[in-house]
Amino acid sequence: MSTRREFIGNTGKAMIAGGLVTLAENGDPVMIENKFIHHVYFWLKNAGSKEDRAKLIEGLQKLSKVKTIKTFHIGQPADTNRDVIDRSYAISWFTMFDNAADQASYQVDPIHLKFVEDYSHLWSKVTVYDSVDAK
Repeated sequence: MSTRREFIGNTGKAMIAGGLVTLAENGDPVMIENKFIHHVYFWLKNAGSKEDRAKLIEGLQKLSKVKTIKTFHIGQPADTNRDVIDRSYAISWFTMFDNAADQASYQVDPIHLKFVEDYSHLWSKVTVYDSVDAK
């Protein structure tokens, strides 16, 4: 039986080996490098509709099955209020790819095309922010 500290350490190593999380030995944050970040913000046509929100989340969960996606996050606006924060969107979709080619293949992947076909009627606006390493 391992101690709690050993268990946490081994779990962290397993996550790193699996490519899920990168941690520094001293606990400092580590910059994500050599990845293509694709962050999408959705505004719903029926902004107050819990059903439409749930349907979009369902669609994004299906979309996460695209093979080139390394990690993803489905989010909503945080309860933070400062002048620089835009909380007007309903749902955000964060994905990480190994490179631009993988992201390009995601754009034409049948799962992505089906997502757009089945769920685009829910949103009134979509804004995308793609980014790569600053050099």
